[in-house]
Amino acid sequence: MAGPVRRIVTGHDADGRAIIQEDRLAPRVETMGGPRGATFTELWNVPAIPAPIDAASGEPPEDGIRLAPPPGGARIRIVDFPPEEVGAAEVTPEAARAHFAHVGAAEASRHHPGSRHPFMHRTETVDYGIVMEGEITLLLDVGETVVRAGDIVVQRGTNHGWANRSGAPCRICFVLIDGSFDDALKDA
Repeated sequence: MAGPVRRIVTGHDADGRAIIQEDRLAPRVETMGGPRGATFTELWNVPAIPAPIDAASGEPPEDGIRLAPPPGGARIRIVDFPPEEVGAAEVTPEAARAHFAHVGAAEASRHHPGSRHPFMHRTETVDYGIVMEGEITLLLDVGETVVRAGDIVVQRGTNHGWANRSGAPCRICFVLIDGSFDDALKDA
């Protein structure tokens, strides 16, 4: 997989001058689903949009890794997807739901017998997925497309999954923004 992610945070000193508040490796990194699972590197979250900007505050504290941004807020993360193993054990709907429960989003899981991928999921968010390295296949209910380094996916609350069939790691930067389904899409 790609190396660790450096996080540089700017802010203001007591006189209102721009400063570097932090320059270190991202402090929250977790691999989901065992040693061959995706690695989440949390970079920053904001509790609201517009985001509060002041001299004293830093990133709001958060326990563990959460899939969705805070209500009314946003987050940025890097996800490293290893290549999928050919002939890997079948993931049950219950195991997929437990996978998403680990990141506070059991209800996001859409895996069922006949699903296109065991980790199909849907969140009430708009996500910008910027492929930094490698390639990955974006799966939707209908259709799929290979996404390569430099491509950007604007994912708008759709049921989707990521399948790394490339044989090499893939790194994606995600910016997630809290959203709201209109009535026609709430139960889709």
